[in-house]
Amino acid sequence: MIEETGIVVAVAGGLVEVETRRQGACGSCSVSGACGTSLVARYLGRRPLRLRALNSAGATQGETVIVGVPEDGLVSASLAAYLVPLLGLIAGGALGQGLGIGEGASILGALTGLGLGLGWLRHFGRAHAQDLRYQAVVLRRVGGGPAIPLPLAIEKSSQPRLN
Repeated sequence: MIEETGIVVAVAGGLVEVETRRQGACGSCSVSGACGTSLVARYLGRRPLRLRALNSAGATQGETVIVGVPEDGLVSASLAAYLVPLLGLIAGGALGQGLGIGEGASILGALTGLGLGLGWLRHFGRAHAQDLRYQAVVLRRVGGGPAIPLPLAIEKSSQPRLN
């Protein structure tokens, strides 16, 4: 699990909206003033990021929590977000160039491939929106608190153990 600290800004049923601060490794890097990532971060600023997470810890509004995202889900979602549109762009450009009509066909093919890749990504996002492999989860409240809401923890501890 990849973990991040955030503050609960809204609670709705079994979900919470958590606000986190974007962090990077720029402070510990020796070339932090000259790299592209540092320049983009300075230009865009350090705006907070809001995400929706399953409220498995029973967090309330205003609490500081640790939010976790499954690593395998993050990797596959990242591949889908970056690789598929890029492959569509390249394949569309190659097909347009293969027609031999001219540079305009190559550009049009690349833009069409990119559009199809982005359309597929939109479908992928909607199809996997409720998939737990891609869902952020409130792991625990900072400053204590059980990882499982207290009534559930009591119910589970009163059940006999099977060894």
